[in-house]
Amino acid sequence: MNVMSSVMRGARRLVHAIDPAPLTNFLSLPRLSPAGSPAPLLTCQQNRKLASKQRKDQKTQKVKVKVDKQEVEIRQKMTVAALAAAMKKDFDHVLEALLNTPVDLDALTPDSVLDERWIKEAVTRSGMKFRWAKLSESRERANRDVLPRPPADPSRLTPRPPVVTIMGHVDHGKTTLLDSLRKSQIVSTEAGGITQHIGAFLVQLPTGERITFLDTPGHAAFSSMRARGANATDIVVLVVAADDGVMNQTVESIQHARRANVPMIVAVNKCDKPQADPQRVKQELLAHDVVCEEFGGDVQAIHVSALKGDNLLALAEATVALAEVLELKAEASGAVEGLIIESRTDRGKGPVTTAIVQRGTLKRGCVLVAGRSWAKVRFLFDENGRAVSEAGPSAAVEVVGWKELPSAGDVFLEVESEQRAREAVEWRSYAEEQQKLTEEQSAIELKQKLHLDQYRKQREGLTHLSWRQRKSALYRENRQQFAIRPSEKTQREGRSLPLIIKGDVDGSVEAILNLLDTYDAQQQCELELLHFGIGDVSENDVNMAQTFAGSIYGFNVAASRPIQQLAARHGVPLRLHNIIYKLVDELKDELSSKLPPLLSENIATCGHAEKHTERD
Repeated sequence: MNVMSSVMRGARRLVHAIDPAPLTNFLSLPRLSPAGSPAPLLTCQQNRKLASKQRKDQKTQKVKVKVDKQEVEIRQKMTVAALAAAMKKDFDHVLEALLNTPVDLDALTPDSVLDERWIKEAVTRSGMKFRWAKLSESRERANRDVLPRPPADPSRLTPRPPVVTIMGHVDHGKTTLLDSLRKSQIVSTEAGGITQHIGAFLVQLPTGERITFLDTPGHAAFSSMRARGANATDIVVLVVAADDGVMNQTVESIQHARRANVPMIVAVNKCDKPQADPQRVKQELLAHDVVCEEFGGDVQAIHVSALKGDNLLALAEATVALAEVLELKAEASGAVEGLIIESRTDRGKGPVTTAIVQRGTLKRGCVLVAGRSWAKVRFLFDENGRAVSEAGPSAAVEVVGWKELPSAGDVFLEVESEQRAREAVEWRSYAEEQQKLTEEQSAIELKQKLHLDQYRKQREGLTHLSWRQRKSALYRENRQQFAIRPSEKTQREGRSLPLIIKGDVDGSVEAILNLLDTYDAQQQCELELLHFGIGDVSENDVNMAQTFAGSIYGFNVAASRPIQQLAARHGVPLRLHNIIYKLVDELKDELSSKLPPLLSENIATCGHAEKHTERD
């Protein structure tokens, strides 16, 4: 203060010596200055007051500043893991936040669902604040599927040729019978002399009638093909060899025809053989409720010889007569509907299907939907490979133009545009995905419930202990289990046979997969299906088989020389067959080699047991 006073006195003397007016104005109290004039200067006392006021304001502002709490988005029925992820913490933090609460911490797992009260409690105890998540309104997707048309007006129906399926046991002469009817040699082109695909043929009889025949395989492996043929037909011709009688696939064919509610005609074949006994065949059929006309039933039985062509006209007349009784009619106009009986991949044509038109007229340029695939028809071919412009009801044609290969047995429907076809396929894929998700969710909930029940059962004897004591006891109990590394758990144990299946058509692959489904020794040797598909063996198949130490089985497919060399170099077994029973036999042999040896002890006794016993 003394220094400041002396400075002020010195300043006054200096001002008085020069001009006292400006300094007097400066040191006087501040006055309001007119607008536009500069603000008056403050005295030192006023400066001190202003500085102290600013310091007080700063202190007040520091006190008012609040730290923003972390905001956690919560929702109802949150799991512990979901809550920990929303809080950006770990599972143990949530357990610590719920200490000293009625929540049973021992029963909590990352998948345990918390009540709303404890979700809020855990967030609040963690020094955070919560806010409810906005409910996302999931709009229900509109159903864009394609459905068949309603039944047509009877006045618009016109007669159509019958669709006849030839069924029976393997090697009973079904294809030879069809060859004799259409004057062809299909048997000579079949591997092993047996039919292994569904064949569709249009036969025009000498009388002018037209019949569409479906030739189905007779081997036991092709049960699904026979069922598909029965569902697509109007009449079933059951071929039974007169020298062999009723066999297993004969009985199965009868069951397929009954299930599809289709009338039958029995063709007793091979009547030209010396050991033929047609009467025995008819009597054996009685045991399966197939009563022929001569026994008072309604089933026609025709004695034929497919090899020599005997009595085939009588069989054709019986088929035509039965078709007239059934009064088969269809609508030849409007959108096309039909059934896919076989599908395959052709190297030059791409995906190709064999289809039977059931309604409407199929033409080039039609847009079709079948399963989860669609097509714009580019070409139509008959059974002889000739291009045709259209196909009416009951006609069997090959359809070229599919974007993806549909499954055999799918119903195809015509739509108005490619856009509509895409919408239908997308909807079907979405519906199938939703169904799969629902099934998986049910399986997950069931597994969680079983796990929780097992968890509580293991901890029933520890309820009297504190939380830390229970945790310590569980650690000591499961110490050895905790020490196992996850990599050691994933090692393959036991015997297994990984397989890759390739076939020429969808029906062949389906037949092999059905065979694999009958395998019932999974506990001794696990049969693992790595991949299946249609087409020749590729490099990816070999690489996959090498990775999993598996085998490749191909039916009626080829493998190029580089692929064969690659498989030999990697030690991958490549087993290609064109006869189904040879493939089945080799698969059985490989499975038998993987199974453990069966040890048995045989005790042989000679003479009287009380006198002499010999043990091998």
